[in-house]
Amino acid sequence: MSRHEVTRVAGIGAPGGRAAEAALLVCAEYADTALYHHSLRSYFFGAAWAREHGYDYDSELFFVSALLHDLSLTPPFDSHALPFEEAGGHLARVFTAGLGWPDARRDRAAELIVLHMRDDVTPQEDIESRLLQVGTSADVSGTGLEAFDVSFRRELVGAYPRLGFAEAFVGHFRDQAERKPGCAAAELVAGGWAKRALDNGLDRA
Repeated sequence: MSRHEVTRVAGIGAPGGRAAEAALLVCAEYADTALYHHSLRSYFFGAAWAREHGYDYDSELFFVSALLHDLSLTPPFDSHALPFEEAGGHLARVFTAGLGWPDARRDRAAELIVLHMRDDVTPQEDIESRLLQVGTSADVSGTGLEAFDVSFRRELVGAYPRLGFAEAFVGHFRDQAERKPGCAAAELVAGGWAKRALDNGLDRA
């Protein structure tokens, strides 16, 4: 299977169309495999959670944002001044401008990426942002992991292996915290988040 193709997990696939294909291509080119797999697992966790709870959502917007949400942790897109999620929001606006998305939709892609590092929003307030929060929280620190069947977790990790993701991601956040001490990543590192990330049950799936 090509790295740019998406394996279905528990009957969930990727949305079709130019935007999703471009997001896959860019994420695969700039993220290492562990970070690329994390981006896809975040999407699948969110999509599975929405299906379980019966929520409708904009699958294209969510997928594109999930694939782009951590690219500002990579050297080509790392900002020396902005928190990585804010830099990621700007990256999303540039990326979606190339797709011809209108301003309001470009703003939404940026908003999802910024909000995934902020306080939780409810599905009623913003379903797509909530899905990215659910997906990233489960995949990074194991928060809310109990909401997903063990069989789903095993299938997801089987399709998109962890490959030392936890250790590498903690390293990314510690680097962000050292260089940008006022950012959300720094608050997480100071609050003992790293231990939760390293103890994520997905690594025993």
